[in-house]
Amino acid sequence: MPIAPEHRWLYPIDWAELSRLIRFRRAKGRCEHCQRPHGREVIHLGEGTWWDEDAKAWRDGRGKRARPLKLQANLSHTQLLFAGMDPPSPLMTRVVLASAHLNHDPGDNRPSNLAALCQRCHMIHDAPEHRRRRWLNRFRQNAIRDLFA
Repeated sequence: MPIAPEHRWLYPIDWAELSRLIRFRRAKGRCEHCQRPHGREVIHLGEGTWWDEDAKAWRDGRGKRARPLKLQANLSHTQLLFAGMDPPSPLMTRVVLASAHLNHDPGDNRPSNLAALCQRCHMIHDAPEHRRRRWLNRFRQNAIRDLFA
């Protein structure tokens, strides 16, 4: 996830290296919340359940093994996509890991405050903060309009 220009000065000069250490050394290239592997295309059902090719098993949104689905595990990605399945139909997404600040403070770069998260987990984790910022921006716009109207 790109760094907002107004927050760039909060990050250390070696942020790229720190992020790489968190994502690939500590997390071993997998999301620390759901275990999705970085750089691979994974089949998922949209609500969090996804196919773990390494373990040949379905996993839920927290990385735990999900109950067996009616899909056959030995089908290829293409066969799964075009099997004419009943909803939910499988989707394909390329996984990209990012280092996320668990307390939403970009100035707090302790390793215990950083987590390697895939884009799905990162958006879920940041959703309350995004809602708070949207409210704050709307509040500021209304305050400025009231001041000059």
